[in-house]
Amino acid sequence: MSDTAARLLAMLSLLQARPDWTGAELAERLGVSTRTIRNDIDRLRELDYPVDATRGAAGGYRLGAGGKLPPLLLDDEEAVAVAVGLRAATGIAGTELSSARALAKLEQVLPAHLRPTVDALTNTVDRAPENVGTDAPDPEVDPQVLTAIATAIHDVEWFRFVDRGTARLVEPYRLLSWQRRWYLVAREPESGEWVTVRADWIEPKIPTRRRFSPLPVPGGDYTVFAMRSIAASGWNVHARLRIDAPAEAVLDRINPAVGVVESVDDRTSVLVTGADSLDTVAAYIGMLNMDFTVESPAELRELLRIYSERYARAAAGGRLEP
Repeated sequence: MSDTAARLLAMLSLLQARPDWTGAELAERLGVSTRTIRNDIDRLRELDYPVDATRGAAGGYRLGAGGKLPPLLLDDEEAVAVAVGLRAATGIAGTELSSARALAKLEQVLPAHLRPTVDALTNTVDRAPENVGTDAPDPEVDPQVLTAIATAIHDVEWFRFVDRGTARLVEPYRLLSWQRRWYLVAREPESGEWVTVRADWIEPKIPTRRRFSPLPVPGGDYTVFAMRSIAASGWNVHARLRIDAPAEAVLDRINPAVGVVESVDDRTSVLVTGADSLDTVAAYIGMLNMDFTVESPAELRELLRIYSERYARAAAGGRLEP
């Protein structure tokens, strides 16, 4: 590789490392004159790499948007971190294929001296199952769906989509990844209601190109709001339980994402909870160690009856006494 080509790659690496550089700083880092820097900037522009320049005492250079995608220049530690991260990402629902493709491209160009390090880290580290709170399979999310949502959030534009057959229009604010699922935190402009929608239920429609003025989420924290909202509406099935305990005692026993607790009186509360299946609800509500009554759905009461008979047989050593 010629000195000029090597210097251009080094300059691209510096321009990627931070937003702004003065000509003098680049000249000092690359060991050349400021005139050479100006000439190299012109060469990068001829190669369709957009480099913006500002004049004056505080002027300098920055890598602009558009044109060619610059080569991704990583030092050894960065390359190892990206490779290990991509291998971990192949286990995230909805990103397996895209992560695997990116990893294959990176591994093709990994320097030989880094391969043993990457192999050692990825072959000796195991990842335990993440989706252990449900008997339902992981939902698959099309990366294009996540891209459409993220683009609308970034551009501060209304987002139009279909949610399980229902057309919806929202102001999108945040994407949240939790329990191997993706969620959109948004606000419905007509009603003013804040909502959380599972991304695997979303079918994006044509972009609206209509901007909106962002508003603060209730409570000021998107994650806290989403976790509470997921408990009430972000599951395939929901249940309403009357608990023979005050709301404070129930809240001490559960994660906010498990359910929404409403106080009835000093000794009674209502828990609205959900999961991907009623079997999961039935398994977990017993862990409250509190007496409760199922208000809805009726199917959950029948399922609990089946569970109770099964537990009774187990307690009796495999059979019930007549």
